[in-house]
Amino acid sequence: MNSSVRSLTPFIAALVTLLIMGCSERPLVKNSAVDSNQIADLILVNGDIYTVDDSRSWVEAVGIQGQHIVYVGTDAGAEKFKGEKTRIIDLKGKMILPGFQDAHVHPIEAGMAYLGCSLHDGKSAEDYVRIVAECAQQFPDATFIDGGGWTMDLFENGLPDKKLLDAVISDRPVILKSASGHQLWVNSRTLEIAGINADTPNPPRGRIDRYKGSNEPSGSLQENSAMNLAFDTRPPYSPSQMQAALKFGQHYLNQYGVTTVQDALLKLDGNEAYVGGPTYAGMDEAGDLTLRVVGALVWNTDLGLEQLSRIIDARTRFNTPRFHAPSVKIWLDGVVEVHTAALLEPYEDRDDGHRGDLFIDPDLLDVVVTKLDALGFQIHFHTIGDAAIRHALDSLEVARKVNGIRDSRHHLSHIQLFDPADIPRLKALDVVANFQPYWAWGDKFITELTMPKIGTERSKWLYPIRSLLDSGAIVVFGSDWFVTSGNPLLGIETAVTRRDPLTNVSVEFLDNQRIDLADAIQAYTINSAYVNFMEKDTGSIEVGKLADLIVLDQNLFDLPPQEISDAQVLLTLLGGVPVYGDWSLQPIAKTAQ
Repeated sequence: MNSSVRSLTPFIAALVTLLIMGCSERPLVKNSAVDSNQIADLILVNGDIYTVDDSRSWVEAVGIQGQHIVYVGTDAGAEKFKGEKTRIIDLKGKMILPGFQDAHVHPIEAGMAYLGCSLHDGKSAEDYVRIVAECAQQFPDATFIDGGGWTMDLFENGLPDKKLLDAVISDRPVILKSASGHQLWVNSRTLEIAGINADTPNPPRGRIDRYKGSNEPSGSLQENSAMNLAFDTRPPYSPSQMQAALKFGQHYLNQYGVTTVQDALLKLDGNEAYVGGPTYAGMDEAGDLTLRVVGALVWNTDLGLEQLSRIIDARTRFNTPRFHAPSVKIWLDGVVEVHTAALLEPYEDRDDGHRGDLFIDPDLLDVVVTKLDALGFQIHFHTIGDAAIRHALDSLEVARKVNGIRDSRHHLSHIQLFDPADIPRLKALDVVANFQPYWAWGDKFITELTMPKIGTERSKWLYPIRSLLDSGAIVVFGSDWFVTSGNPLLGIETAVTRRDPLTNVSVEFLDNQRIDLADAIQAYTINSAYVNFMEKDTGSIEVGKLADLIVLDQNLFDLPPQEISDAQVLLTLLGGVPVYGDWSLQPIAKTAQ
């Protein structure tokens, strides 16, 4: 908190904070209970409890019986729910929120990246090379080195060089995925094994980067079709490796208060089988899954409608108490930084008229979307460029005309660059806007790799969260972890400030797109519950809902906006059971940021 706010009287300071956060009052709801004769197993009292109900109400106490909430109201009203065996937890003024729900995340893939050769802590290309060398020494018997977490902004034009890896490991393949998930950095041995050389053409919807003035591959591969040339040479992960990755991923998310996720990409193996689904289902059946998981089954852009039978079968098979797969992920384009996002107008830093390419032809996309919609699937689009956004909306409009209106909750994720004419279309078509808010500040990706490619005018429509809210569209938040941190508080602060939440030092970046704290919390709770078809059971603190709750050490509404992410999650409950922290409500060291 800055010194000027500290010096104010408590009353004025509170008033200033409320005005800053866009919340002018805190209505205290009337006591709400299932049955006043019902005895609670657990009662949390003396708290600042923000329910995220329709009235955005505040209460003091919550009672839980089994997995469900049976009481919401005042401390005095909670007395009726106390029994001889009721556990009473004094929150001592700490804040409770509904568990966060991440609408776009990759728990297994992220866990695999962190448990492999993790480059996430590297701050330079030299750091990355050092870490790779250490991985090679640590695992001398490994047949290949894989991992990820490198960022494009640390390389010229966002393209790493194979020679950097060759200098430290040349006898084994090295396969490193970028933090964005759209590129691989490989060494010469990988290229050799994959049969990638100067004569290898770019695959459809992908690119083999090459040295200037030469066809020789330089060591980076863009987008899935090119990346798979390397991935196909890698042995598949074992079931135990997949389980270890998920255990890491769910613990990481639980520690930041995440209780429900949409896994945005249940991937396929070389035999066109979904590899993540059995891991989620098996761990749930064993009682080891500490997240509620909605799975998005990947649509293979190299195939057509023949894959529908596999997708329908997967939806049927993947159906356990905490895991099901009602969604299909369609990847429509790449990313702006390396010219693979699909734009309506050409990139400004090229003179060849290049606009990027859609990964699915628009006519085929209409057919695919209409068929999936008719089959009752939710469609989860990857859309970065304004052309990808427009074509996704066009296809959804076609599907609505053919199939009629239904409760589909289709959503567009990432939605980095809008043509403003398309903003009102999401509300009109009942399409959900799925932002990754932590990306909405002026880092090097924006200032050096994005804005020069699209120019000043188009850059005014990067991550227009406020505009989508004002249009009436439902806005939800996700992290895309491991691309960036899975800590929702970082995303919430960024949405409120449009600044780097870790340093609070960054260039001004579309401050007109800032949103209120209450709206940001809603996007990470009840709205994400809505896109997950779980708003009747989760997403707010109301009687009858599941007791998916988090306790924070500070009330976010009492903090200056630039300190929101300094708050700590002390306890995460899933169905009333701690999956992170304990009843002492003391801070615990986090696994990773």
